[in-house]
Amino acid sequence: MEAEMTAEDIIKKAVQKGCDAAEVFIRQSKGLSVEAKDGSVEALEASRDYGIAIKVIKKQKLGFAFATNEDQIEGALDEAVSYAQWTGDDKYIGIPEKTSAVDVLNYDEKLETISDDEIIRDALELEKYCIEYDARIKRVRKAEVSAGTGSTTIVNSKGVNITYKSTFCSAVVTAMASDESGDNQVGWDYASSRRLKDIDLKAVGQGAAKRAVELLNSQKISAVKVPVVLSPYVAVDFLDILSSSLSAEAVQKNRSFLSGKTGQKIISPLLTIVDDTTRPWGSGTKPVDDEGITARSKTLISDGLLKGYIHNSYTASKDGVQSTGNAVRGSAKSLPGVGVTNFYISSGEESGGRDLTASLKKGILILGAMGVHTANPVSGDFSVGISGIWIENGEPRYPIKEAVISGNILDLFKKVEAVGNDLKFYGSTGSPSLLIGDMDISA
Repeated sequence: MEAEMTAEDIIKKAVQKGCDAAEVFIRQSKGLSVEAKDGSVEALEASRDYGIAIKVIKKQKLGFAFATNEDQIEGALDEAVSYAQWTGDDKYIGIPEKTSAVDVLNYDEKLETISDDEIIRDALELEKYCIEYDARIKRVRKAEVSAGTGSTTIVNSKGVNITYKSTFCSAVVTAMASDESGDNQVGWDYASSRRLKDIDLKAVGQGAAKRAVELLNSQKISAVKVPVVLSPYVAVDFLDILSSSLSAEAVQKNRSFLSGKTGQKIISPLLTIVDDTTRPWGSGTKPVDDEGITARSKTLISDGLLKGYIHNSYTASKDGVQSTGNAVRGSAKSLPGVGVTNFYISSGEESGGRDLTASLKKGILILGAMGVHTANPVSGDFSVGISGIWIENGEPRYPIKEAVISGNILDLFKKVEAVGNDLKFYGSTGSPSLLIGDMDISA
């Protein structure tokens, strides 16, 4: 209630100062992160953040400022109003009309009351699960557990007045495996959710250890053209590149390889890609977007067909369409951009573990890809290093290293021949395993 009163007061003062419209965004959070090492606490960091963003519009000119404590609010409002004198006219700027929040599952009362001792215990257990998985795990480089709560308030001069609470928790661990030959390999795993019981510390710890151990004694291979299976972890990396090109902001700035492709078959008909802000307990789940527009689920690519882009209110105004509710802020220090929330490839079944490698006469199960973020955002071209397992007749033969896979993001997804039922999220992006037709692999 205090945040709402603060925001309403700012709106009134902005209007009194001659602004035609105003919007206030307040985000508060507190949390604790604990890192374990060698059976004891290596680092403990408590955080408490407060941020308030003030956006004003005066004669189609935008003013924006932010504050990180309540003492700075009056000054930030004056700055925002002052800046509006100097920015250029923009007929597309505005603030959204009033909409309603939807009920979502994004607040876990157990995370409201979790103690520091419990988070410390979980970090120590995470490291223990990892180190005890296999004698070849010699060191755990990082075992960190984080948990916290947050509150978001969005108020504007057109009637939006929303406050909601949220919780978050995560576990991340990096393991190093060594064998008698002196080979060293690193494995990593991660889980996050808005609900505490979704974080399986044993699965995360053992997942990182397994990835490190199974890559020991990796071999180099000659250049080859074979089918590959992307593990969910690797598929998510490539999916992140695709998500950035679905942004209407990227399209409007000619920075998307999906420009002008709405209504076209752009990838395999086996793929349906969804952005669902309402997904229960998802890392990106919230009742409204960061402009106060109602959260909803959007099927962006259906059976390989591009249905449309994601928008905030500004990009929607430029294109003459409705916002899709994809206004996102990294913090209160910035205006909302365009981004995905819970973004994933639908696999139909979200449990089980269909083994896509069983169909490979010869191929590679890719477990890691380095440098996917360097893919060209305009063309979609990529060339990245990979590690994984060489497969023959459906059976794993030996781990591989120092191989390179090259191609184009859209071509990669066009070549999908099968979709697993092992959907897994890493943060707010999720994918099942994907079987890809022949890909060029170089050494």
